[in-house]
Amino acid sequence: MKKNIAIIASFLIAIAISGCEKYTDLTPRGALVVETAQDYYELVSYPNRGYLIANFQYLVDDMWLKESNFIGITPNINTVHFSFNENIDRVSMVNSSNFYDRAYLYINRWNTIISSVDASKGEQNVKDLAKAEAKAFRAFDHFLLVNVYAKAYNPATAATDGGICIMDKYDLEAQPTKSTVAQVYDFIQKDIDEAIPFLQVQPLDPYHPSLAFAWALKAKIHLFKREIAKAKEACEKSLSYNNQIFDLVKYTTTQGGPSVTPIIAPNNPEVLSYQYIQGYNETNFGYTWLISPELRALFGTNDARFNMFFNTTSASFLDIGSGAAYYSIAYTRFFYPTVGLKTTEVYLMQAECLARQNDLAGAIAIVNKFREKRILSGTINLPVPATRKEMMEIIINERRKEMVLGFNRFFDLKRLNTEAEYAKTVVRTYPLVNKTVPQQTYTLLPTSRLYIIPFPLGILKKNLNLTLNTDEKLPL
Repeated sequence: MKKNIAIIASFLIAIAISGCEKYTDLTPRGALVVETAQDYYELVSYPNRGYLIANFQYLVDDMWLKESNFIGITPNINTVHFSFNENIDRVSMVNSSNFYDRAYLYINRWNTIISSVDASKGEQNVKDLAKAEAKAFRAFDHFLLVNVYAKAYNPATAATDGGICIMDKYDLEAQPTKSTVAQVYDFIQKDIDEAIPFLQVQPLDPYHPSLAFAWALKAKIHLFKREIAKAKEACEKSLSYNNQIFDLVKYTTTQGGPSVTPIIAPNNPEVLSYQYIQGYNETNFGYTWLISPELRALFGTNDARFNMFFNTTSASFLDIGSGAAYYSIAYTRFFYPTVGLKTTEVYLMQAECLARQNDLAGAIAIVNKFREKRILSGTINLPVPATRKEMMEIIINERRKEMVLGFNRFFDLKRLNTEAEYAKTVVRTYPLVNKTVPQQTYTLLPTSRLYIIPFPLGILKKNLNLTLNTDEKLPL
């Protein structure tokens, strides 16, 4: 097959997905031929990558549902997950998944670049750069998939825990088998390690991966594997390229905030990679993303992240009296990253590494440096805690407040639940306002199979090599 393949315009936007059974079907609609190394390099830039989390967004302690979207509603995947119900057939409810389809769509894009750029016209350094950037993003997408559809990495069981399909080449007829969690992580680490030597400090535009992004992703991979020394080293490397913390305190008190000084994508200096839950304008729909009373209380009354961005007064969007809140700032006023990596996450990963190494003074110093740009008044600099567990609780809570609305809390609960010291039983009492139905208490155990999202039924039907990672029954 000719190596300089025709990349179709529709390929850049919407390709019919067949998941693990078959990557995509290409339908020629005004073909855009990609034949030079520079063409392939520019193909890496994809400004509107989105990862819709509707299949699992309520399996956390940070998200909330308006009561009218739960009471009297025919059970759906959102209500099942919100009530932590293990007795309903989830597999039949998840016939398709935008998250799954898009992640493999993007992987197919990266594989096209990786497999074809070497045969293109152009300089070798441009080919190496295009291939490296595609590998960095391929690692990112596999990392997301394995953390949604498989168990969290556990050093004791990862070699036998079912993972996901690794897609490492452009092959329209592939019917791959499922790899283990350990094999997927090995693949991810190999991709990011091979990419880093060729990446740039300042890429062509912010939709290309930088060295700061790659080292941050490497840190996250090691942290999730509990390889703490390697994670700490990667954090330091990432911060050596970008260590900026956007000063929300100054922004609020002296610059007028988003109504006076808009900060739009790609102008937020903290952001290391621009991805979204839905798309570039996603925060226009922020009122549909309620944060829980528990998370709202965690912010307190003097946190710029809450005071600036969240609303608690609109009866149209939330139940007054529930204690919930919703994101209320348009994307044209401020870009708050939900799923992409940013420097503040790197700082919090660095603090976690220090805490796990029992350097509590070092860990709290990083947290306090971070809090100076977030806390408006009152206690800003926290004292050194007495124990590692107390220090970890501070870090975990800061992660909840800093990395809201995306999939990060879901990932954190899963990984921390593999350690008895940090495992959490999530308890939800609901409803809080409606008095016509009995109030119930719902419980999500750290060992719940709900944390492993079933592969979409449509994909399971097409690729019989793919099997569920839970003990749920397959309705085939």
